Amino acid sequence: MNCSEKHKLPVSGQDGSDEPTVQDMALAVEQVTGVPLTSQKLIFKGKSLKEMEQSLSALGIKNGCKVMLIGKKNCPEEDSELKKLRDLEKSVEQMATKVDDVNKELLGIQKGFLNKSLQVEALGKLDKRIKSTVEQFMKILEQIDSMTMPDNYSDCRMKRKGLVKKVQGLLAQCDTVEGNISQEMDKLMCKNLALSKYT
Repeated sequence: MNCSEKHKLPVSGQDGSDEPTVQDMALAVEQVTGVPLTSQKLIFKGKSLKEMEQSLSALGIKNGCKVMLIGKKNCPEEDSELKKLRDLEKSVEQMATKVDDVNKELLGIQKGFLNKSLQVEALGKLDKRIKSTVEQFMKILEQIDSMTMPDNYSDCRMKRKGLVKKVQGLLAQCDTVEGNISQEMDKLMCKNLALSKYT
């Protein structure tokens, strides 16, 4: 970042809150300068602003105050890798809601909201859905794995690490859901066997 660059920066709080925080300012700085939030060091009156949740007014930062930025923009190649990671992150978030949906439907079945005769079919469908979600997560992990990231792509490496952790956590969740589905199916099979013995 060129030391002589100056920017007038309107900063507003998120969700219409009139108390903007250090994070709100850092995001505005990122938009104007292209220096990613993770690479920024913001300094006000010789102090480094590290508490992202702190309000600007609590720090004495108001209209017309000067805040110094130390940091560098990512190179275009790293930016393009970051964009790929952000796109993958969106897919992961969409798939996480699918896992939640399956879980909610399973809870409904466990609580007996569905007619017994329809439960086996419903559980079979849930099992298929969770298995296909697991496959999609595995594909995303392969895509992340195939990305080339030199050591100096620190932003990308951090984002990739976080995304891999998130996917692994969701895969563990899928395992639990799959286990619960097969338990429910076993219960139903046992009941059906018991019934057929006595009829």
